[in-house]
Amino acid sequence: MPTARLMFDPRLPIGAVNRRLFGSFVEHLGRSVYDGIYEPTHPTADADGFRQDVRDLVRELGVSAIRYPGGNFVSGFRWEDSVGPREQRPERIDLAWHSTETNEVGLHEFQRWLESIDSELVLAVNLGTRGTLEALDLLEYANLPGGSARALERASNGRAEPFDVRMWCLGNEMDGPWQLGHRSADDYGKLAAQTARAMRMFDPSLELVVCGSSSRHMSTFGEWERVVLSHSYDDVDYISCHAYYEEKNGDAASFLASAVDMDAFIEQVVTTIDHVKAVKRSDHVVNISFDEWNVWYNERFEKIDKITGVDNWPVAPRLLEDAYSVLDAVVVGNLLISLLRRADRVTSASLAQLVNVIAPIMTEPGGIAWKQTTFFPFALTSALAVGEAVTTRVESENYDTAVYGTVPTIDAITTHDAEAGTVSIFVVNRSQTDATTLEFDLASFPGVIGGDAQTLADDDIYAVNTLAEPERVSMRANTSLALADGAGRIELPPVSWTVITLRTR
Repeated sequence: MPTARLMFDPRLPIGAVNRRLFGSFVEHLGRSVYDGIYEPTHPTADADGFRQDVRDLVRELGVSAIRYPGGNFVSGFRWEDSVGPREQRPERIDLAWHSTETNEVGLHEFQRWLESIDSELVLAVNLGTRGTLEALDLLEYANLPGGSARALERASNGRAEPFDVRMWCLGNEMDGPWQLGHRSADDYGKLAAQTARAMRMFDPSLELVVCGSSSRHMSTFGEWERVVLSHSYDDVDYISCHAYYEEKNGDAASFLASAVDMDAFIEQVVTTIDHVKAVKRSDHVVNISFDEWNVWYNERFEKIDKITGVDNWPVAPRLLEDAYSVLDAVVVGNLLISLLRRADRVTSASLAQLVNVIAPIMTEPGGIAWKQTTFFPFALTSALAVGEAVTTRVESENYDTAVYGTVPTIDAITTHDAEAGTVSIFVVNRSQTDATTLEFDLASFPGVIGGDAQTLADDDIYAVNTLAEPERVSMRANTSLALADGAGRIELPPVSWTVITLRTR
């Protein structure tokens, strides 16, 4: 059995783990909202129509913030449609996903649901088909305590106190030709800067996210970031990154190394941010909001799921309902490792999405809600990655991939919660054939008094949880963990994600 060695040192911190790293994303897309979080006829529905069984799973998932209401949807969205008496809200067609939006769930209902799960609202404004004035109207409606027409309108709609939204996204994927209102980097950068400056005139403490590239593989990547930031650098706090991964043509080896691409994406965007900062001689720091990331079988959507037809505008169709395997979950766990590895600069992230649509939680109308395989690495990382991410190095065997060349078999990151006296090690084994023994020295963490480990793995790496078999895959205790004489060792199965938790007092 191959042996790998892991080294970590709390004296070399990367950065504090921001709770916003464990955000998610709810878009008015498919069954994400309707028949997802919201189903008023469900046996568990509350007074607002939200499923309490789903709420319980979202709480367990540990989602800290939720980006809303899109996504591509937001570029055609009129926010005014989503407030006021439900029976008076208009139905609209949604060009982004070729569907009908009923506006039954709007800003007030969604905020009440967020408060019930103790999560923060991250609100996106429409800079596709609308502009600065509409963004200011929404900001005034959401955040002004009183004394204006918009604040009075909010109060008359049942909420006297403001929503007090702190984090705002200035549009969505404006680099993409598929986006309503798609613009050049120059045109979008000017609009985003104008809108950001106007919003800061209302409240200088707002946290604003400008659109970066919707993929590292866009032809405009890099130059898009440079141009957009050249207009907006001192007016925003974040630039977004979006990345989705899927196994293609049975190439599991490359798919397992998807985090190599995410690592490169982050490093290249950080380099561009800091280049613009230097050119502007600015003291301001812009960080990354990785506000869309996941495994998504987009090729399937393009070939099978797309809705077309001028007379075909369904309400809440089944779209992007990928069933995730153990293989997919291991990749998701590895992507979380990448985000933590740059916790100094990636300080916000959103798993896209939350329920039914490329999601860790699935529902059946009138029936059960269940955990997909990807639920487990996200929930455990959210719960256990606390304190600071610390420099972690791994010496392991390598393997060859068609897409990324030669990559390490083992990847890992460590977090240290000094206050609680705990250390968490998150590690993946990308090998499809070999278990690996991982050894680690505990000299940097004297006084370890115990620990435990959990592993996600299966003899069938394509095993999934389904409506018929919702608990086919779950985490299991890894009993191979051994701690003795200031060292530790554990056996990592092939294609696995493992979290090791050590207690130092």
